[in-house]
Amino acid sequence: MRALVYHGPAQISWDTVPDPVVEEATDAIVRVDATTICGSDLRILRGDLPEVKPGTVLGHEAVGEVVEVGDEVRHLRPGDQVIVSSVSACGDCRACRDAMYGQCGGGGGWILGSLINGAQAEFVRVPFADHSTTRRPSDLPLDDAVLLAELLPTAYEVGVRNGHVCPGDIVVVVGAGPVGLATVIVARLYSPRRVIVVDLAGPRLENAVRVGADAAESPGAMIAELAEGPGADVAIEASGDPDGFVLCTRAVRAGGHVANIGAQGGPVTLHLESLWRKNLTISTGQVDTSSTAWLLELMRFGRLPVSGLVTHTFGLDRMEDAYEVFAGGTASGALKVVLRGE
Repeated sequence: MRALVYHGPAQISWDTVPDPVVEEATDAIVRVDATTICGSDLRILRGDLPEVKPGTVLGHEAVGEVVEVGDEVRHLRPGDQVIVSSVSACGDCRACRDAMYGQCGGGGGWILGSLINGAQAEFVRVPFADHSTTRRPSDLPLDDAVLLAELLPTAYEVGVRNGHVCPGDIVVVVGAGPVGLATVIVARLYSPRRVIVVDLAGPRLENAVRVGADAAESPGAMIAELAEGPGADVAIEASGDPDGFVLCTRAVRAGGHVANIGAQGGPVTLHLESLWRKNLTISTGQVDTSSTAWLLELMRFGRLPVSGLVTHTFGLDRMEDAYEVFAGGTASGALKVVLRGE
């Protein structure tokens, strides 16, 4: 088969590699009908994640058709259409029993495209397939379904849920990339008083208003007013920039919540000398994708208006072009880039 192979920092290529095979009785082999690129993939290319070894097939988000299952797979059969979770869950360890699949201690967690070959390929081996896939209804388009593999669960679980967004809240989202915009969409479900988005890129601020933000601006007067006045009830860091986290701690009110979604690539300063008296709750997290089925139903019934999050579509064989467009998202206007199989 053909797949995108990581050869070291800044080195990827669309190569011919062996087809995946069932290695464990709980595996499934899925033909990839759609996959996408994540900011974590760019971090791998930058060399920020040395645990990813050269020769690894990248990618951890996919939608496709089951073509083979192991002997212990009970809930899938060849021909099933599935969403492949970005997180693999053994289903038996303590973390999995608590629905903390991102912390799976039984060999799961974020392993696709990281510790094992991933989903930016024509076929992918899915470990713990019963617990790591969700059936895709036939009426759910591929471009929408692939957003449920990681993006929307991350926005909900790590941002909105961890941040305890409530009706009437003022919510600040720092970062208007794909996960920041998804956070705006999901936060609207909870009837906040205002959702304010902060970003440095003008086109991304326009996108934020389009998906439901009440205001969108570069860091400036509005954040200063919040910092000096009542403050935001919830501040959600979705940029991955250390300065974005500091901005969240400035904007949030005393007793408020800071939910960190962004994966910072360097040290972040926590100014406890000025924060200790604010009674803040600060949360971080690895997505668990425990909410995928719930979000899927919301999407099917029109409660998650995600049109416009996918801005570019390519064939799988144009994977390297897709990476270039996605990496230059500020200039290209790219949000989610979807790659489709034949």
